[in-house]
Amino acid sequence: MPLTTPFATRSATRSTVSARRAPMRSVASMLALCLLSFFATATAHAATPTTDWLRTERLRKAPAALPRKAFVLQPAVSSVTLSPDGRRVAWLRESGRAREVWLRTLDDGATRRLLAHTPAQSLDWSADGRWLMLGSPDQLDALSVADQGRSQTGTSGRMTTLGPRVRRELLRIDTTRPAAAIVMETTGPRGIAAQARWHLVRIDARGGREVLHSATQRILGFALDPRGRLAFVQRVEGLSLVVRRIEANGRATEVLRCTHMRSCSPLAARDDGSLLLRAHADTGDGAERMVLMRLARDGTRQVLHADPHGEADLDGVVIDPATHQPQIVAYRSTVGRNHALDAVLRTHVDALAARLPGRDLRLSLSRGPATRWLVEARGGQQQGLRWHLYDPASGALSLLFDDAPLHARDRTAAVHIADASLARRQPMEWRASDGMRLHGFVHVPPGHDVARAPLVVLPHGGPWNHARPEYNGIAQFLALRGYVVFEPNFRGSTGHGIAYTLAADGDFGNGRVQRDIVEGTRHLLASGIGDPRRVAIAGASFGGYAALLGATFEPELFKAAIAFVPPPDMAWTLRWILRNPEAIALGRTVSMPDMLRMLSLDTGDRAQMAALRAQSPMANIAKLRRPVLLVAGGEDRRVGIAGVVEYAARLKLAGRDVSLFVDDAAGHVNRAPLAREANLYLLEAMLHRHLGGPAPAPPDGALRGYLARSQRLCGTGLGTSCPATSTKAPSAQDDAGTMDD
Repeated sequence: MPLTTPFATRSATRSTVSARRAPMRSVASMLALCLLSFFATATAHAATPTTDWLRTERLRKAPAALPRKAFVLQPAVSSVTLSPDGRRVAWLRESGRAREVWLRTLDDGATRRLLAHTPAQSLDWSADGRWLMLGSPDQLDALSVADQGRSQTGTSGRMTTLGPRVRRELLRIDTTRPAAAIVMETTGPRGIAAQARWHLVRIDARGGREVLHSATQRILGFALDPRGRLAFVQRVEGLSLVVRRIEANGRATEVLRCTHMRSCSPLAARDDGSLLLRAHADTGDGAERMVLMRLARDGTRQVLHADPHGEADLDGVVIDPATHQPQIVAYRSTVGRNHALDAVLRTHVDALAARLPGRDLRLSLSRGPATRWLVEARGGQQQGLRWHLYDPASGALSLLFDDAPLHARDRTAAVHIADASLARRQPMEWRASDGMRLHGFVHVPPGHDVARAPLVVLPHGGPWNHARPEYNGIAQFLALRGYVVFEPNFRGSTGHGIAYTLAADGDFGNGRVQRDIVEGTRHLLASGIGDPRRVAIAGASFGGYAALLGATFEPELFKAAIAFVPPPDMAWTLRWILRNPEAIALGRTVSMPDMLRMLSLDTGDRAQMAALRAQSPMANIAKLRRPVLLVAGGEDRRVGIAGVVEYAARLKLAGRDVSLFVDDAAGHVNRAPLAREANLYLLEAMLHRHLGGPAPAPPDGALRGYLARSQRLCGTGLGTSCPATSTKAPSAQDDAGTMDD
């Protein structure tokens, strides 16, 4: 069940297979594209935050109250990319409602706009540095950088149309050719896998086209050798991911088979016939974490690098595009770490970590005499992304953009939040009642006595995702208003090994997964962090489902629940999404039903679905005693609006305290700044009333109008915060289908 957050825009995690960040294709990365996470940054390994750390945070000066608008800023700059020779940087920039392409020559600092309008969402350099590849959902264009001095619009060539006639997807830039990209083409009836055919195609900037491989099985990944020959492909065969070597005669010989959610993603082929992979392997503790692996020509497997701290999956790999030698590996679970694989690079990686402490650094390396590194920095105590240039010869490190690359789109310009004003984020771990070691994050409010501060629990969505070491806007919003914020990576989460993910064993009702959340909350309270009399739970999608479970089954612990786009009955929602065409796009590997069965959720098992439904918030309305706030999208194709509306109607008829807001035009994710600010206002109002936090600032006219249009029910739980009154309870019959379908 794919989940995304209404609070913050999330950047999809991308692993680097060259100096220009090509996306990995694996079961885990597919899930990450579909699912929600709240953002985080970490700095240490403590079972709970240490006494010294808590004392330091209490002695900090509490920052002045910041307006809601400060937390809805969007990135103005995206897709920053360094040329292969290290002499130029290009990027996309939002300007009003237009998206522009910009270029800077690093030797003299000259900066100019190349294009005033583009639909591109991604930007990359060709291997020869003469073209910029602009990717959008509909097309892939090549923009000639060499011609830009003579023309504002430049020379642009359409490489291919990405669209529904022949379904195409940009996979990555081809670093073995001067100016080419690798795309996936799918032919045959949409959604009928038995009649589909997949084609791996190389397309160059001059219109040349070369089919590298065709198959009746879905192609997920590939590896080229240093000369550009297709050496390996990864295909879905039955319920397995299979890696096949492409022999000289064109035959595809199986060399590796990964089953039951295990991943084996090809990265690069070597001249000696070996293959670099990002794959699951036994790391000695039974966790089967993602590692960097070498598969030799004779089938021998060698783990080249695994997380030295024994907790995280491999997330990214920087590979030299000329030699296909791995250079740097990255892990991102509770912290973001880079490890260089040779002594010279290690000196620079360690120096960057020391100069940008507490930051998750994503590195792109150029080559040649003007070698520079592009350093993308993220951090829990840093709003937005920042890009730096690093010169390994001199050790100079400079900020690429002097202005904060954030803007408010269609809302009044908001103040950028200084790093020093933000709450620090601390990783934590706890032991579940069955002994399993679990991970999470906690923010504590600066300048407050944390033992007396109200606590808000924020389970992530998915559930197959995890809180990452990045900025979390909603956590910061709450922490800077005096709340302790806890984000649990309960079992079933990704990022900590396949055993961690599979440990949920399908128990997603009021069962083992929910107990992880409850036990983590109690562990934090027992450690003196948070006022046990003032605890609430909030989340989006699966996180919203967990919030409703918490309020229903743990009313003594959780005093209120705030649920955004929540499935009130997970069994119904799983069956509903499998009838939805959008589910076809989610099943990037095996089919969605097969994937769910691997995760111990069989929608065809009537007994299991009945048990899951019996434990749902929908089936246990009689147990609910706490106020509930629901926010939903009328065009949600992932969590059906019918279920949310019916749940609210039944709560209302049962005399429960429920508030419901529906944006008729919104889908599962609503990134509109006005909608995101409305979510913050409603969250703040609910927590003020039930946990005694600060009252929200009154909404301005635009926000008040949006809330009035979205309001369907206003319970006493929101008090006077509802801008309109409504006496008509919603009816599930107003929508297509009911929870009984």
